[in-house]
Amino acid sequence: MAHTRLNRRALITGRVLSTDRVISPPGCEIASIIVQARRERLDALEAAISALPGCEIHARDARGKLVVVTEAPDAGSLGTMLNTIQSLPDVYSAALVFHAIETA
Repeated sequence: MAHTRLNRRALITGRVLSTDRVISPPGCEIASIIVQARRERLDALEAAISALPGCEIHARDARGKLVVVTEAPDAGSLGTMLNTIQSLPDVYSAALVFHAIETA
């Protein structure tokens, strides 16, 4: 494949250098998720979320709310984690409330 000179028009139209030369930025995606769940099942849910890679419980409310802090390598993985948490039994909702990209 011939290399296209990198300029604004090439970038906008997608005619850039091959994707093997694209370097992901160092660091990770960090997010906070508010989880609303059945309060009588909060202990089991807290254990299930804590077992997920990159997740920890930052705060807990006895009325059925958890604040989950998670770290993922990219936005796609972060979205997958949010969907995984939202799909757990006894979860009413999981909402992303904070998102940041941490650079190395």
